[in-house]
Amino acid sequence: MLAELPHEISSGLCSVTLRQLPTDGVLDAASRAGLDCIEWGGDIHVPPGDPATAARVTAQSRARGVRIASYGSYYLRAGAQQFGPILAAAVALGAPRIRIWAGDTGSAQATRDERRAVVTASRAAAAQAADAGVRLAFEYHGGTLTDTAESTVRLLEEVDHPAVSTYWQPPVGLDDAAALAGLREVLPWVSAVHVFSWWPMSERLALLERAALWRQVFGLLHGTGRSFDALLEFVPGDSADQLAEDARTLAQLVGEAGH
Repeated sequence: MLAELPHEISSGLCSVTLRQLPTDGVLDAASRAGLDCIEWGGDIHVPPGDPATAARVTAQSRARGVRIASYGSYYLRAGAQQFGPILAAAVALGAPRIRIWAGDTGSAQATRDERRAVVTASRAAAAQAADAGVRLAFEYHGGTLTDTAESTVRLLEEVDHPAVSTYWQPPVGLDDAAALAGLREVLPWVSAVHVFSWWPMSERLALLERAALWRQVFGLLHGTGRSFDALLEFVPGDSADQLAEDARTLAQLVGEAGH
């Protein structure tokens, strides 16, 4: 049975945002910022194939009252092709969702065989995950098959599995209107958003600097009546102080959407 998620927009953090800190430091920062949940990343904090670390981080998170939102994996990205250890880590964490990647080739460049390989591997992983009560969600990212809303929808329809959704984040360099148009297109499949403020390209700004965009994003999410995790990522300077400031902005914007 798939784990249930809360029926609300929950504020959280991707642990990669503070990858320079140990797990207890990430939890300290999340607690000080008043965040509800964390996506623990498989790159540094909870690597696949390390059940002792997964068990320790699970206990630390529970002790702080911080929900584990998801497990951030690199499955199907950068040669990460073994799904078993990734699923085991997510189960050990009690994570209801694993973030995976839609390959490492952009949709315009991918061959038919490359696309088919991502679809086949994703569907097989989804079946394994669902048996363990875990969902999957694609990273929404350039240089992959989820680099546009159109390709993302096509991929989700090709995978065609009820345990598979997608994240969303504003594509780099896209203005507010274009970003929101893409979100509307993929919205039926969105389960979480990566929240950050980059403009005009990958220059990191305080979240407040793109409040106009995020206010509309949260309005769209709230209007669905579904549950979402809004996970802060890549704050300026990788700073815990900036994280706290952005968390206050996030709470305000989510609150406005609820009214």
